[in-house]
Amino acid sequence: MRDIRAAVSELYASGETFAVATVIDTFKSAPRPAGAAMAVSASGEVFGSLSGGCVEGAVHEEAMEVIRTGVPVRRTYGVADEDAFGVGLTCGGTLHVFVEPVDRARYPRLGAVLGAIDEHQPVAVATVVSDPSDADRVGRRRIVWPSDAEGDVGGARLTDALDDDVRGMSAQGGTGLLRYGVDGQRRGDELEVFVQSFAPPPRMLVFGAIDFAAAVAELGAYLGYRVTVCDARPVFATARRFPAAEEVVVKWPHVYLDEVADRIDERTAICVLTHDPKFDVPVLTAALRTRAGYIGAMGSRRTHDDRMARLREAGVGEEDLARLHSPIGLDLGARTPEETAVSIAAELVRTRWGGSGRALRETTGRIHRDVPVEPFVPAGFGHVNR
Repeated sequence: MRDIRAAVSELYASGETFAVATVIDTFKSAPRPAGAAMAVSASGEVFGSLSGGCVEGAVHEEAMEVIRTGVPVRRTYGVADEDAFGVGLTCGGTLHVFVEPVDRARYPRLGAVLGAIDEHQPVAVATVVSDPSDADRVGRRRIVWPSDAEGDVGGARLTDALDDDVRGMSAQGGTGLLRYGVDGQRRGDELEVFVQSFAPPPRMLVFGAIDFAAAVAELGAYLGYRVTVCDARPVFATARRFPAAEEVVVKWPHVYLDEVADRIDERTAICVLTHDPKFDVPVLTAALRTRAGYIGAMGSRRTHDDRMARLREAGVGEEDLARLHSPIGLDLGARTPEETAVSIAAELVRTRWGGSGRALRETTGRIHRDVPVEPFVPAGFGHVNR
């Protein structure tokens, strides 16, 4: 729901009843992951997408019926054998979708959830999407914060199990189905609860206020990163030059990085675009001590060789140097700042999901990957090195 929250917020503020359809589970080559959402107003206006066009028509009809009846429904959409271009998924996958009515009475804390998302505060919503023993429990939800929770899902045992399990999922940014017995037993599977975690978006730190940085910041923001641009030169590091960045910081890069080191996690991307040794070496030395899942540095082959020698002289070990993406980006033949930003973004996606970086026509097997690659982080951070 993150990507349609502006529309949902407006519909919610209007006081009308509307519908939200959410992908709660997928199988094989489903076009969008669990958590993808579509909102439908009482007048039939659509916001968002579940499948890129395959099942939206059928879901729209379900949404209008849900608005009329006030009864949530769980539906499954797969390939339609005789008419795959009608309701089915032409990609061959399967989508499980939960469609529910939403208004102030049914979801009194939706405003608080949307506010937490806007303020980059972690929150998770657990919704009962199937219960063969009690249809009235379907649609009940529990909102789980790091240190608090509210909402009646029916039964103390289920509530306790949910609070523990949802916090575990939320800590990892996880979204998906949990299954329990009808009374909340962990060994059961009759009752399904969909958990959607809204973790703060990942951070991208861009060092070097150059034209390439502007393009990287814009594409980083498009990919969902909270972008910070940092440079020691105030004449270049201005908000006007980097409108896509959430913040522009005027400081020496390594000084700023040391200040925010405790906020850097495995989802963080660090892009060093200065290709100037007096900036590069200190900030990369500091970056390679963090948990950042992606650390890249721009420069020619010659600059790269010189940089690696200087980092070794600064005491950076070979294991840490192996984490460095330098020269930054994939080999796309990029020349302009915008093309270079695409090259960097492509490497970011490949690093996260473990793709080959080759043309899809040259590969076989599944296109989409369900589980991100566990990032390599230095020994001593409490993670398994890969």
